[in-house]
Amino acid sequence: MELVYKIIQNVILGVVQGITEFLPVSSSGHLNIAKHLMGIDDGGIFLDVMLHIGTLAAVIIFYHKLIFRLIKAFGLLIKDIFTGRFKWSQMDGDRNLLVMLVIGLIPLSLLFVPIPGTDMKVKDLADLFAENKYFIVVGISLLVTSTLLFIGNRINHRPQGKHFKKDAESNYTGNGRTRYTILDALCVGLTQCFAAVFPGLSRSGSTLSAGQIRGINKQAALDYTFILGIPSIIAAAVLEIKDVETSSLTTDSIIAVACGVVAAAVVGYLAIVLFKWLLKSDKMIVFIIYTAVVGLIVTGISIFEILSGYYVSLV
Repeated sequence: MELVYKIIQNVILGVVQGITEFLPVSSSGHLNIAKHLMGIDDGGIFLDVMLHIGTLAAVIIFYHKLIFRLIKAFGLLIKDIFTGRFKWSQMDGDRNLLVMLVIGLIPLSLLFVPIPGTDMKVKDLADLFAENKYFIVVGISLLVTSTLLFIGNRINHRPQGKHFKKDAESNYTGNGRTRYTILDALCVGLTQCFAAVFPGLSRSGSTLSAGQIRGINKQAALDYTFILGIPSIIAAAVLEIKDVETSSLTTDSIIAVACGVVAAAVVGYLAIVLFKWLLKSDKMIVFIIYTAVVGLIVTGISIFEILSGYYVSLV
């Protein structure tokens, strides 16, 4: 019975991860909410990493054609650099995306900056804020997510302005550029950094909004943020896996985790399809309202728990 309960628990978490990893509502925030309501107060590092690997599989499968193109572009780019034929101004769309992805990953180095007066690095704040006593951080971060989505959505619908100026280099498509600049990539990368630290601050939502605020076409911004997440998830998995105590893993726990991973992968793929459709259909208001409402509820629950000392749980 214990195995069945654990499988059900992990499948629920996998479904939550799969839905919220790609929809702009914050997977880390919703995982914390689910754990909070189910009375799970451990770090669950191994499970969290494996669930992220499940959603990683989903995004790789969905974008496999683009990923293969980028791999091909990387090989040709290296060849041109060594033969002296590389010209920044003549990069095609795939090369531009590849280079901007690399630049967008640079701000992640800030996660390894030591915090003065502690033995922690910036990235360690994510595990700290994931504890139940910091549940209010999730609520506030969800409200920030809602605000960013609102701003990005409004900018996407505003009349053509300086960000949307049509020229050959920007590849203007009607409501934004399809190519990123160095500043665009750094802004999105820095936003991803914040999302990695604060549970409740959606990575996909905040980076999508950052791209839109910079004047990037919404579909181009969405593709960029999903692809940008691939190396980020891989790096996080590698860093966290080494801290897992393998001796504590049993056959039952591995089976339960595997069920969660499959659930995360399947639901994650469907979530990507849904998100792209909703974005194309201009239905982002759904996520703006949802993250605002959930953020207010979580913040309210957190304040109640702080003032009353009573822990809200469904189990």
